[in-house]
Amino acid sequence: MSKDKPREDEAALWRAAMKGVRPLKKPTTAHRPARAPAGEPDPKPKARGSTNAAAVQPRLAPPHPLEHGRATGLDRRSSERLRRGRMPIDGRLDLHGLTQLEASERLAEFIAGGETAGKRCLLVITGKGLARDGGGILREQVPRWLNQPPNRARVLAFDYAQPQHGGMGALYVLLRRRREP
Repeated sequence: MSKDKPREDEAALWRAAMKGVRPLKKPTTAHRPARAPAGEPDPKPKARGSTNAAAVQPRLAPPHPLEHGRATGLDRRSSERLRRGRMPIDGRLDLHGLTQLEASERLAEFIAGGETAGKRCLLVITGKGLARDGGGILREQVPRWLNQPPNRARVLAFDYAQPQHGGMGALYVLLRRRREP
């Protein structure tokens, strides 16, 4: 048996297996990595073996949007503990009676302070709002604010609270663990 040429029976078997197979389409631009916008330096070093390669920062994809009960990057056990309200609550923020601007600022300060203090699970009380108005504005806006910078970089997951903590009018917010340099 030669390494270069298959035997005739092997070649016949291969042809039979490949009958009707067509090549895949070429990848579209959606599958190609994004290029640096005009005016920005190319993130790749120009010369091979360049000593400046450590100074180049890789481009990170934006994190996936957070949704109630969907915790990307969180193990199943921790996700269940968050959903069931079994994680110790390290801080509470009540947004009742605040304007959207005040609530947004307080939320950002609360999350930043929680991260700095090494807190892990926070309870944010939005209120349920009035059913005739389609629910509360803050209840609708807080998940959006959690997905916006700088909050998104600090938040790992969130979910509606259990009834004893406010139910649909409150959120458990799980912060990322602080990594010491």
